Amino acid sequence: MLNDIEIAEKAKLRKISDIAKDRLGISEDEIEAYGRYKAKVSLSCLDKLKNKKDGKLILVTAISPTPAGEGKTTTTVGLGDALNLIGKKTMICLREPSLGPVFGMKGGATGGGYAQIIPMEDINLHFTGDFAAIAAAHNLLAAMLDNHIYHGNELGIDIKTIQWRRTVDMNDRAIRKITLGVNEKKEGFPREGGFDIVAASEIMAIFCLSNSIEDLKKRIGQIVVAYNNKNQPILAKDLKAVGAMTALLKDALAPNLVQTLENNPAFVHGGPFANIAHGCNSVLATKTALKLADYVVTEAGFGADLGAEKFIDIKCRKSGIQPSATVIVATVRAIKYHGGAELSNLTHEDISALDKGLVNLERHVENMTKVFNLPCVVAINKFTSDTPAEIELILQRMKKLNVKTILSSHWSDGGKGAVDLAKTVIELCENSNQKMQYVYEENDTLIEKINKIAKKIYRANEVTMDDNVKAQIENLQKTGYGHFPICVAKTQSSFSIDPKLRGAPSNHSIAIREIRLSAGAEFVVIICGSIMTMPGLPKVPSAEKINYVNGKIIGLS
Repeated sequence: MLNDIEIAEKAKLRKISDIAKDRLGISEDEIEAYGRYKAKVSLSCLDKLKNKKDGKLILVTAISPTPAGEGKTTTTVGLGDALNLIGKKTMICLREPSLGPVFGMKGGATGGGYAQIIPMEDINLHFTGDFAAIAAAHNLLAAMLDNHIYHGNELGIDIKTIQWRRTVDMNDRAIRKITLGVNEKKEGFPREGGFDIVAASEIMAIFCLSNSIEDLKKRIGQIVVAYNNKNQPILAKDLKAVGAMTALLKDALAPNLVQTLENNPAFVHGGPFANIAHGCNSVLATKTALKLADYVVTEAGFGADLGAEKFIDIKCRKSGIQPSATVIVATVRAIKYHGGAELSNLTHEDISALDKGLVNLERHVENMTKVFNLPCVVAINKFTSDTPAEIELILQRMKKLNVKTILSSHWSDGGKGAVDLAKTVIELCENSNQKMQYVYEENDTLIEKINKIAKKIYRANEVTMDDNVKAQIENLQKTGYGHFPICVAKTQSSFSIDPKLRGAPSNHSIAIREIRLSAGAEFVVIICGSIMTMPGLPKVPSAEKINYVNGKIIGLS
C-alpha cells in the first residue's frame, strides 16, 4: 500500500471555493483563499449563521494511548467521510498539527491511509500561518513585559515572580532554560527564562476557547504575567499589550477550511496541548460547523480520561455545546498492550493479554456512559493481524456493558470502511435525549473539583499535595479564581500518574506537584508528575526523512 503522503498526492482535490459554495452554501466573498485548496471562513460569515439551528455533535475519543497507536484522528476523518457517503451533511473539526511533532517523533496530524485531510503537506507545515501569529502575539507580550522593566518598572513587578516565558513552534530542548537580560553594555536585569512550544502557550488555549474577537481581547487582558512587590497580579492589560496582540491574531481567529480525500469539508483550526491545556480544536470552528452541517465529527486529545473530560468540563461548559454521541476508538493491539503484552508480540493472537487489557476500554466506556451520561459506541480500528477469537472476546465484553462494538476499516477503505460505524452513530444521535453531566459543578471549590476528577474518572482513593501547593490553591480560591474549571496535566498512558501502570489501576494516589493559573484561558492547571512544555527531538527525528525533491515534499507521515 502507498504511504500517507503518496496517497495524499494522488488525491483529486476540488477548489476550496467550490467546496465552500456547493457543500456549505458559503459564497466566494465570505472566504479568504490561501491558494486553491485552503481558505479561512470570514468572521462576518459566522455572524450571519448565529440564528441557524445547530446540527448534532459527535465526539471521538479513545482508550489510554499506547505505543501501538489507536487511530483516533483517522477514525474521525473516516467517520466523517462515511456519514457524507450515506447522505448526511457532515463536517469534520480537527486541531492543527504542530511543527514540533511533525519534525520530531509523532509525525503529522491529518489522519492516515485513505482517511486523511488534505492538502496534508500544507496543513502539517505552515498552513495558513495561525501558529506563527500565536507565537508572535505571545512573544510580543514577553517583549513588552521586559521592556516595561527596563524602562523603570512603573508597575513594581517583582522579577522573581515573572511566569510568562517565550515560545517557538519547534522541539528544542536547548532553550527550555535560558538567561535573559544579558547584553553588550551590561545593562538590564539578568534573569532565568525559557521557551515553551507554541501548542503549550496560553495564547493558544485562549485562541481556541474564544467565541469572538471581543472575547479574545477580554481573555488576553486577563493573562497574569507576573506579580508586583505586594503580591498583586500584573495582567497583560496593565502592560497595554492587548490591542497589538489582538491585531496579530485577528486573521488567524477565522476557521481554516480544507477537505478530505473524498472532498468532504473540514475545519482544521487551533492546536492546544492535550496535557497542559484542553487539547481541542477551536470553539469558533466547532460552533460554526454546527451551523453549517447536520452532523459534526470532532475529537479530543489523548484518551477519554484526559481528552474527553477536558472537552466536556472545559470546552462544553464554556461554549454551551454538547455531544449527542461519543465514539471510543481502540485497536486489538493496543488493548493487548494494556494487558501486559510486549510491543514485539502485539500482532500475535494473545487472548490472555486481551482479556486483561479490556479493563482499560471498559473503564473508559463506564466513564462515558455513567459519569458523563453520554451514549457511546466502541470503534475497533481494524488490522489484518486481528483474529476472530480476539474480536469475539471484545464483542462479548462490550455487550455486557450494553455498548455496541463496530469494526471499522477506514484506514484501508476510506469512508466505505466506516459505514457501519456511521449508521450506529446516527442511531445514537437520533435516539439520544440524555442530558450530559459534568464531573463537577462550577461552584464546587477547586479542591472539590480536583478530588471529583481523581476519584470519579481515575478511580484514585486520594489526592496528595505539599503545603506550598495547598496554599497556592487556597489563594486562588480566595482571589476569585475558584469558579474556573480544572485542567489536569498528567501522563496520558495511564489512569494513574505512573505511565507504567497499564490497564485500569484503582485505589492509587494522585500527587499534585505544581499549580499554574491560566487566567486568560480561564482554567487552573494542576500538574501531576513531570510535564514537558518544550519537548526535545528523538535521536533519529522525522526531520531526517523529510525532503523536497523534484517539486514534491517527501517523507511526511
